[in-house]
Amino acid sequence: MQAISTYPVSIGHFLRADANTIHGWIMARRLQMTWFCVVAIIVGAGGYGAVLGAWREPLQALYTGIKLPLVILLTTCGNGLLNGILAPLLGLNVSFRQSFAIVLMTFAIAALILGALSPVALFLVWNTPALTASTRPASAEYQILQLSLAVFIAYAGIMGNLHIMPLLREYTGSVRVARRVLLAWLAGNLLLGSKICWVLRPFIWDPVRPVEFIGPEYFCGSFFETVFQAAWHLIFR
Repeated sequence: MQAISTYPVSIGHFLRADANTIHGWIMARRLQMTWFCVVAIIVGAGGYGAVLGAWREPLQALYTGIKLPLVILLTTCGNGLLNGILAPLLGLNVSFRQSFAIVLMTFAIAALILGALSPVALFLVWNTPALTASTRPASAEYQILQLSLAVFIAYAGIMGNLHIMPLLREYTGSVRVARRVLLAWLAGNLLLGSKICWVLRPFIWDPVRPVEFIGPEYFCGSFFETVFQAAWHLIFR
């Protein structure tokens, strides 16, 4: 395993998600791996966030480029602790440090996927009518863009977790246990991540309010309520 831990940390190794290589990084307690994940989250999610915010104006792009990586890093910290508690109960014997390292890797992979999706998101933003004071949350262009960008983030998060499935199988020795752990972790990511995302609001804006980092109205309502209402209006309007 010592030879495995000497593998360099690179985007290629992350996206291939080889179980032996990742296991070597985790066991070696490599600070380089941690910083690589943090930088990947800042660059990948920051670029995607900046594209989202560009729909309104450059200042919103700056704010969103800061907030989306912050959402991911805060969710990583919370779920690293939560998953460290859930893992032994579900049959995965890992320490809190190892749990945090695995969760950090999954979000780093997700951020790299978001970075790759940034050109697609930019195409949507560029071809969507600009956000103005006359735009309403019930407007079709608002809801389509909102749902599309949320789907991209959900897709990146799911794929980031699926990439560690071989590592979970190696740790547990059972496909069934690994799948159970993965589903529990996905549920935790969804619940905690959506709440943090709702408070920081990296990709939902109120066109009648000025550009602000965190508005007072962001503490009202919920992420799921907003997404459900947007989908309902699009389908049944």
